Amino acid sequence: MKNPDWKRESGLWQRGYQYVAGIDEVGRGAWAGPIVAAGVIFERRKMIKGLKDSKKISAFKRKKLVEEIKYKALSCTVVVIDNTVIDEIGVGKANALVIDKVINGLSIRPQYLLIDKASVTKYKIRIPWETIVKGDNLVFSIASASILAKVARDDIMLKLAQKYPKYGFDLHKGYGTKLHQQMLSKYDICPIHRKSYKPISQRQLI
Repeated sequence: MKNPDWKRESGLWQRGYQYVAGIDEVGRGAWAGPIVAAGVIFERRKMIKGLKDSKKISAFKRKKLVEEIKYKALSCTVVVIDNTVIDEIGVGKANALVIDKVINGLSIRPQYLLIDKASVTKYKIRIPWETIVKGDNLVFSIASASILAKVARDDIMLKLAQKYPKYGFDLHKGYGTKLHQQMLSKYDICPIHRKSYKPISQRQLI
């Protein structure tokens, strides 16, 4: 599969949309920890070697790319919505909320939004927007946002792994892996688990 390119952004720039924001989210399907989303606006095409979907890059490479993305972006931001908010309002509304906060957190008001399809299905905003299936594989600004969000969330989960060392959060990042299931069977849940999720809701808080 080819690396992300500038085709979508270039077409929008030609139509007069100067500030195009790529947006992506990570962590929606996790059983524990926050949802994290990021937005990135580039002034024009920038060369960032090795940029692709965050899931296809090593942790070391992602860290290096974050530095370059932040340096070359016209504006970028990262937003965190923790598990208590997800439990309170539901994951769908939490996803819409995190995207709202990303838009408002950018130092430049975007004129058009390119959002990874997996991040949102229904959304209301006055800014023109579209979702793109596998956008983090195809669209340069979405791939950049994906990397920012992934690195930020992984850093959070590494810190939470130190606070709750029994669960292996540094290994599975809160997702429903076999290891995570085994730890839940042994220790029940902890305060960062999403109690509104079915695999968690029947267990007891320690």
